[in-house]
Amino acid sequence: MAAQPVKKMGLLAASSLVVANMVGTGLFLLPSSMAGVGSISLLGWIAAAIGASALGLVFAHLGMVEPQAGGPYAYARDHLGPFAAFQTNFLYWGANVIGNVAIAVSVTGYLAVFFPVLKSPWFANASTAGIIWLFIWLNTRGANVVGHFTTISTMAGILPIAFVGLLGWFWFRADVFQAGWNPGGLSTFDAIDRSASIALWAFLGVESATVSAGVIENPKRNVPLATVIGLVVSTVIYIACCTVMMGLLPNDQLRVSGAPFADAARVMLGNWAAIVISLAAILKAAGALVGWILIVAQSAQAAAQDGMFATTFAVTNRYGMPVRNLVITGVLMSLLLVLTTSPDIATQFATITNATVVLMALPYIYSVVAMWRLNRTLGLTSARRNFLVVVGLLACAYCVGVVLGQSAELNRKALVVLLVSTPLFALVKMQAVLKPRIRQPRVRHDA
Repeated sequence: MAAQPVKKMGLLAASSLVVANMVGTGLFLLPSSMAGVGSISLLGWIAAAIGASALGLVFAHLGMVEPQAGGPYAYARDHLGPFAAFQTNFLYWGANVIGNVAIAVSVTGYLAVFFPVLKSPWFANASTAGIIWLFIWLNTRGANVVGHFTTISTMAGILPIAFVGLLGWFWFRADVFQAGWNPGGLSTFDAIDRSASIALWAFLGVESATVSAGVIENPKRNVPLATVIGLVVSTVIYIACCTVMMGLLPNDQLRVSGAPFADAARVMLGNWAAIVISLAAILKAAGALVGWILIVAQSAQAAAQDGMFATTFAVTNRYGMPVRNLVITGVLMSLLLVLTTSPDIATQFATITNATVVLMALPYIYSVVAMWRLNRTLGLTSARRNFLVVVGLLACAYCVGVVLGQSAELNRKALVVLLVSTPLFALVKMQAVLKPRIRQPRVRHDA
């Protein structure tokens, strides 16, 4: 049977994909993590927004001048060489597989509002595993299906949360906000550094449109527009909602909350509001998980097409989706879920997200360097080129700050992962998995 025409995402769907991926779980669970720093974390959000804006401008520029499926990996491949490309894909793919587990965990966290039995670690893991495989299956149905799902979930999930972010100001208490300003007695610099590091999890996904350029209509126009639109919408939502949360719930309550927005809604309007917000959180996080599974699959597929990953990751079905790639991703996510089992969802979420943001720093820095090298060939005006140099420096500074803001133990583990990529690259070459770059590979299509 002839393969069906592959339907692609338009600007609205691509923008929704970016927002869905960026606002996926950060909006719903990070307020609890930020409460560990205190209300002073508002300054960290501002610093993080500046850093994320710099990253967004980098990817918007790359998407405009050279749209490529694979995002950070593709730019490292073309402008930094095969080792940087392999390392980028290894870290980017691995970090996002880990991060997707955190998103799935957050869905279960809000489901526990309705089904308290899910607060038990093993019941929670069973629920999360089911969620993972449901959305792996949904991704096998094609990019157009993913685009429709993320659009619907983004609209349905963000609107009630944005409503709470606005309405919550009528219940905002300055004394509560002030009392929780700096409970740990951190210096201003340390508080900003720590909270900005935590906030990077919220902004992961700013590159979503560039990674998925291969399934977006008119990528030269829509990729940069979707990146900027998604970044602006997400940043406004984050800062508005997280600030009001700090004035709604006392710090000692917020920092241990497993469903902070539901708790805030309960303070405002009662139990019915908590139920509505929990449903919105579930729907929104589900949309993020679907979108991020697509991003992970697209990144690995692009690498496999270039011989930088096992060729099985590039085998597609009749909907144009890398089905074996998706199944392998689902298996790895399920294993990671078991390995990170914790007494409570908040601890499990924090463990996963901290590891993810550290691993993502280097791929982002490589993208900045790739942009600088690409710009030398484009004939840009001196002013434009210098502006992009400054933007890139800001983006790099943010990524370095994120790493420095994490614990020494976590950074040591991340360094081990980074060092492993070197012998792994050599091993893969010796085993002849790496093959000459093939722009248009001939791969078998599974049914």
